[in-house]
Amino acid sequence: MFRFIKSTIPRPSSFMPATERILQIHNMVSPQKKSHSTVAFIGGGNMAEAIIGGMVSSGHPSSCITFSDLAEQRRDYMKSKYPDIESSADNLAVIAKADVVILAVKPQVLHTVVTGIADTLQANKPLVVSIVAGIAAADIDRWIGGSQSSIVRCMPNTPALVGEGAAGLYATEAVTNQQKDMAEKIVQAIAKEYSWVDSENLIDAVTAISGSGPAYFFLIMEAMENAGVEAGLSREDAKALTIQTCLGAAKTAQDSDDDLATLRRKVTSPKGTTEAAIKALEDGHIRDVMGNAVKAAFRRSHELAELFGKQ
Repeated sequence: MFRFIKSTIPRPSSFMPATERILQIHNMVSPQKKSHSTVAFIGGGNMAEAIIGGMVSSGHPSSCITFSDLAEQRRDYMKSKYPDIESSADNLAVIAKADVVILAVKPQVLHTVVTGIADTLQANKPLVVSIVAGIAAADIDRWIGGSQSSIVRCMPNTPALVGEGAAGLYATEAVTNQQKDMAEKIVQAIAKEYSWVDSENLIDAVTAISGSGPAYFFLIMEAMENAGVEAGLSREDAKALTIQTCLGAAKTAQDSDDDLATLRRKVTSPKGTTEAAIKALEDGHIRDVMGNAVKAAFRRSHELAELFGKQ
């Protein structure tokens, strides 16, 4: 979901003196005005790399990005890809001047990470963006010190690695419109679709659909590939046909005004091959299987909150 906003930059009045008009224009385009936020990542794993890569590709200066990671090998790898980005094993060093701090670590270590940088977060009051599954904003705020911190929970997914991500976002009441804009610019670098949700509980639903969703499709594609091999295709051909079929179906759905059920009916001719396949899927309770999978991911997100968020 993208929002298009009219420019709010004022036009210089043609009736003011020339010197004042020149000064106003200078103020409007002055390089002293900060146009890019400084973003610090705690954690340099795959998702952090995806976001960093997207930001750099979209024009965010490398000099405005920092990240920390305890693993020297990971830091060296990232340095080889992004030599102008500062990195450190010290979390405090990378967040010292950050406008935005992105928490990109595992749920089980988030408490230790946040309490270790809490004093700096309280003092500098950056926007805190958590891409950690399950852990509630209230728990993160409590670990910071219960000071009504500006926190955005964001759930991207792994297709962000190839610039085809989807994401959901939730903001606490302390988050300003300017901070929401900063969060959106970061997410737009990796996600083709994103939306803000009004209830934090819905982030768990986003996790269950798009966060975990790529794995559902990989499993289905794996099964299709194997079935193609059993039917006589080579492994290479079965894989190529499966992947392109998945891409084509997704693109068709994306570009069509029809809902998914209508699209399915349009390719299901009466008494044809597709109808036979769909009947086999329905007989196997495919809807229940997928529903149970999504519900299991949703429940696990809540369990992570209970397991790691109440420290």
